[in-house]
Order: sequence, then C-alpha cells, then structure tokens
Amino acid sequence: MIQNSTHRYDRTVLLGVERVEAPVVITSDELDDRLAEVFQRTGLRSGMLEGLVGIRERRGWAEDGSFIDGAVAAGRAALAASGVAAEDIGLMINTSLSREWLEPSTAVVIHDALGLPPGCQNFDVTNACLGFMNGMEIAAAMIESGLIDHALVVDSEDSRPVQEATIQRLTSNDNVTANDVMEEFAALTLGSGAVAMVLGRADQHPEGHRLIAGVSRAATQHHQLCVGDNSVMKTDLKGLLEAGLVLSSELWEEAAGEFDWESGISRYFLHQISQVHTEAICERLRLEPERAPRTFPEFGNIGPASVAFTMAGNTDGLEAGDRVLLLGIGSGLNASCLEIVW
Repeated sequence: MIQNSTHRYDRTVLLGVERVEAPVVITSDELDDRLAEVFQRTGLRSGMLEGLVGIRERRGWAEDGSFIDGAVAAGRAALAASGVAAEDIGLMINTSLSREWLEPSTAVVIHDALGLPPGCQNFDVTNACLGFMNGMEIAAAMIESGLIDHALVVDSEDSRPVQEATIQRLTSNDNVTANDVMEEFAALTLGSGAVAMVLGRADQHPEGHRLIAGVSRAATQHHQLCVGDNSVMKTDLKGLLEAGLVLSSELWEEAAGEFDWESGISRYFLHQISQVHTEAICERLRLEPERAPRTFPEFGNIGPASVAFTMAGNTDGLEAGDRVLLLGIGSGLNASCLEIVW
C-alpha cells in the first residue's frame, strides 16, 4: 500500500538561492512589554517567546516598503547569483502566504517588476508553510519534462498585520483568558523576510546542485489544528506539535532507508518554528542537531520562506558532493523532504 508520494529527479539543478532580511527588528521583549497587562491579568508569565520558544526577535518591513518589494529584491539577487538572465526564465512561482489582495495574483506584480518575458508562466501557489518546497517540485517537474529550461521560485512574508491585530485584540478585551492568549500565541512567533531560488537544467549547468528526490505525506485529518488569515491565527499548540511529529516520523520511517537519509547528510534545513519543535524533530528522527542551522532565534517563523531562507544563509562550508536535506511541514497537515547534492 503506497503511503508516501515520491518524486525522483534526474535533470534539475539548483543554481542560486538568496534571501532578503526585512529591515525592522522587533524584539520579543517589545512584544512582552505590550502584552504585560494581559499576561498579568491572565496569570501567564512574560518571557515565554524567548525563554520557552527561543525567539529573541523577528523582523518587519519598513513603513515605506512592502513584502512584495522583498520578493522582487530576493528574485533579483537569486538571478544575479545564478547567472541566469531574466529573459531566460520560463516559469515564476510565488509561494507567499501574505496577500494584499485576492485578485490579481501577487505573481504578476513580481513578474512585471523583475522584467520577466511574456512567455514566462507565472502564478501563485500556497500550501501553508510548505508552499516553497511545493513550488520547487512543480518547477522541477516542468524542467524534467522539458517544458522549460529555467524557473524562479520566490516567497516573501509579512507577519506584521496578523501580529498587530492579535495584540490589539488581546489588549482591548478585559475578559481575555489564558487559553485565549495561548490559542493565538503562535502569531507572535511569526517573522517577515523573503527568499528566491533559481532552478535549471543539469545538462546546461554542470556547476549546479542536483535535486535528487522529494518525498511527501499528508495527514489532512488535522486541518483544524491551525487556522489563520491576515487578522487572526488560532493554533492548538500541543496538538499541532504531536500530530506533526507523528506525520514526520511516518514519512521518515518509509523514506529514510530507501534514500539513506539516516547517514551521510551534511546539513539539514528544517522549517523554523521554535526551539521546542526543532529539538523534538531532531530527537524523533535521530538527526544531529549541530547539522541543523537555526534562524528562528533572530528571524522567527517566516512561514513557507523559512526552509529556503535558512538554506540561503547557511551554505558556507558545503563542498561538491555534500548531501543536504530540506524538511518542511505545513498546517493541514502536509510534510515533505527534498534532497539536494551540492
């Protein structure tokens, strides 16, 4: 009986991955100060964001900028790093959860700003925090089939709207309870930032880093554990952690032996949620924690950007032939692993 969904790649390489850090630093101490009366009234202690979750700060976009500007900047940086000209991109996928409107797609604005050609297909793909990895797999499938030569995947997130709405809601309601606070606590862990990646054909780019395989697994019976929009995010923190660990373990048990992921991996790029989640997944999957770089302490959870964002800042020291593994999970629940050989 087939459980995991497995895709193998022979013709796709990663040519460049670059990130853009949002410029405004928002510390956890600042958020604690703004919620001090709420914590006191509900009997909760301040300092949980840093002491328990491990997030010291997160970022926000400047008042005169936007997350779309971040996506464009990341796209330009990735194109420059890859050496691929804008006119050679045949597909551009925006995987950002953040939205300023429902129509048109955010992808069209990014496509226009980057000067991508009329023949470059462009669209949005969203799947909670797994969107960027899904975008990579869609791009790789089109490259493998010969439909395109190069693809650009971008993501930019803006956590400020939901965080500000959450703080306003909690501080303006004298009847808020500790359970109410904890139900919306995950919104306070979010961060802003952008990342972009260029993928291409292996026969045209022998210098590229080869995509080997992607493995995914779903547990959609848990789709109510985390539900959010631009104004509210409600999460069953304990339930989401437990269900996510079970799903990841099931995927890993079926795939790790087949792809020899239990040994020989130089670096693991995990979805960045918190100290608790990172330690739990490393323990459950028997990963070496020192091989899993962490960005959540300074940047928080940047949603679907977080795996590639972490990768973009932690490739120093990787040598040709090193194996890296991307591990993502998204509300719903869906989980994926994607191997790349450097």
